[in-house]
Amino acid sequence: MVLNHNLVLAKRFYRTSSINSEKSSDEPRPYHKNGDSQGSGLFTPLTEAHVHKPKTKISVIGSGSVGTAIAVSVMTKSISDALVVIDCEEKRVAGEVLDLQQCSQFVDHCLVSGGKGYSYTNDSDVVFITAGARQREGESRLNLIQRNLNIFKCVVPEVVQHSPNCTLVVVSNPGEFYYSRFLLFFPSVDILTHAAWKFSGFPRHRVLGSGTLLDSARFRYFIGRKLGVAPASVHAYVIGEHGDSSVPVWSKISIGGQMLSDTYPKIGREEDLDKFSKIHKDVVDSAYEIIRLKGYTSWAIGLSCAALSRALLHDQNTILPVSTNVKGLFGIDYDVFLSMPCVINSDGVRSIVNLNLSAEERQKFKASAEILKAASSDLAW
Repeated sequence: MVLNHNLVLAKRFYRTSSINSEKSSDEPRPYHKNGDSQGSGLFTPLTEAHVHKPKTKISVIGSGSVGTAIAVSVMTKSISDALVVIDCEEKRVAGEVLDLQQCSQFVDHCLVSGGKGYSYTNDSDVVFITAGARQREGESRLNLIQRNLNIFKCVVPEVVQHSPNCTLVVVSNPGEFYYSRFLLFFPSVDILTHAAWKFSGFPRHRVLGSGTLLDSARFRYFIGRKLGVAPASVHAYVIGEHGDSSVPVWSKISIGGQMLSDTYPKIGREEDLDKFSKIHKDVVDSAYEIIRLKGYTSWAIGLSCAALSRALLHDQNTILPVSTNVKGLFGIDYDVFLSMPCVINSDGVRSIVNLNLSAEERQKFKASAEILKAASSDLAW
């Protein structure tokens, strides 16, 4: 009887509290579903309606294979509180967003949203640009880059308008594409990173490209496979342009504190009997082979961008090889974006590591710069 009496009193209390709004706001208020005032809701709220404000936010422009791989990698690595994917193809991006949202049970909390409009990207901390026009069969590299430059003239200002304090990361490399029997591979990520910097008006430390981040990962993988050690235990970099003119830094490879050049004095040279020089060829050919077999690259670049976003969001001061403005290095007196090992933190590119390159490596790096300078001079900026 006492128990029943208490229940009656409790019901009267909640009913009175819901009717008399002048009572203390600190008192528990039941959740009334569909206007039900009988206190029969699922929850009893103790605060006003909560609006979720993510502490960190990453946006991905483009929901193609690379953009989706970045999104999945960011989610599974629990890097950001909020993830946005946008694309001009409304149905495709809606499908990708819905698919990603339904992964939520299997990953740590990450609020996924997206669609066609740039408003979804408001106040992003990091924005990855993966969008771009693919190459038409028989199209020249110059025309391909120009078409993508024109796309960036539209995309970048929209990103800046909605996220004026973000760090921009360019991943677009539309020259990587496979047509039937012909592989057409015209890397352009470095030029497009330069374009993003020009069109954004951002300081140079807040605009970077994926550059040779993946080339360096492949380099470490092949060296580790050859010597029987984990890639994470190999310290080695590929610098310069992402693509055929990239520069392997043979003089600075180390494993367990041991410089490989001490054990293999001719490493990387043609006369090297251990054939280390073939490793760089394997690095360059990897993209060709993957594209030949499946039509595009995705997962490795997705995971590498996740590592980059972690360094940016979590202020890690991690050294990663990314494409940045190298004006002032090695006598280069013009703006050009090439990859060098950089200290990455929440400011973007905090600093560039001053590698003491061999004379040959330095010459090849400057040759990479000249190639991009020549290509850029023919473009309508």
